[in-house]
Amino acid sequence: MIGIVLVSHSAALADGLAEMADQIAGGEVRIVAAGGGPDGTLGTSGEVIVKAIGDADSGSGVLILADLGSAILSVKAAMASGDLDGTLALLADAPLVEGTIAAAVAASIGHDLEAARCAAEEAWSVRKL
Repeated sequence: MIGIVLVSHSAALADGLAEMADQIAGGEVRIVAAGGGPDGTLGTSGEVIVKAIGDADSGSGVLILADLGSAILSVKAAMASGDLDGTLALLADAPLVEGTIAAAVAASIGHDLEAARCAAEEAWSVRKL
């Protein structure tokens, strides 16, 4: 089963979303929060992202979702660092909350990495009103 990593400038946001997605997915998906910068500040950390990818990986790949522009840059830098030890990781172009839930549900019913990424990215079309 694929893993999911949530990258946010806020550790609390990433942790809360990981908890929510885990409950919705029935505890079937490894969802790892990678939020906040060094020393608990707002921001992102390449080291935290790389570790989270490793923790989320069970051999089927890891889908990464991120909140804001500089988080995307941190993810891309982590993916290019050579520190992923062969882990297949994909970054989804998706809204963080809706995309995470869609990906977690897709993963929980056995969809592969590409299908989960597609589910996350389709969440752009989710309307609230």
